[in-house]
Amino acid sequence: MSWEVENKEWDLFGEKTKPEPDVKKSHRRSTACTVRTDKHLYRRAYSETQLMDQTGFDFKDGESYHCITGGDIDSLSYLKLILRQQDLDYCLFSTWVMAAEDILFFDEMLTNGRIKKLDAYMGEVFPNSYVIEYEMLQDIFKKHNCGRIAVFRNHSKIYAGYGKKFKFGVETSANINTNPRCENGCITIGSGIFEFYKEYFDGINSID
Repeated sequence: MSWEVENKEWDLFGEKTKPEPDVKKSHRRSTACTVRTDKHLYRRAYSETQLMDQTGFDFKDGESYHCITGGDIDSLSYLKLILRQQDLDYCLFSTWVMAAEDILFFDEMLTNGRIKKLDAYMGEVFPNSYVIEYEMLQDIFKKHNCGRIAVFRNHSKIYAGYGKKFKFGVETSANINTNPRCENGCITIGSGIFEFYKEYFDGINSID
């Protein structure tokens, strides 16, 4: 669905479309970033098991699963849902920081062939504030020769990838660590969402 700002005194964001003299025009977008026609499904979950039960195990192209969660659920829980349905030929993940236990999870997935190629995009605080975890991540990527690690001013929490069944994108508010807080997440199945994030992260230059 495309949002077009009509030629009225006020736009959809509460900004004047015709500014007063000597006032700079707003640089806010007048259209959405992507056109969406997906079917949206809404779920609530308070544990990883509930998340699996609520979303099911038969993701379909063009569907988006929007979740509000609490309890023992972090962004990695969403990736586990994808891996229950297919192995991944490629996956990228983006997070501000991550825990050592979750780095070992990726090591296991790479070792077992569940994920064949992996790229990691980390926040700028990760190398200096999580020294041991950063060294672990570097060692695992070197061992598997699986992809690249990029460090930049990053606070996004994203997965995107594909296997034989479907391409996907996952967007969450949670970092890759165990988190008891209320968090939101969305799984979208389709090539468009994968290509949207893959193109962006491919263009990132690491500052590390």
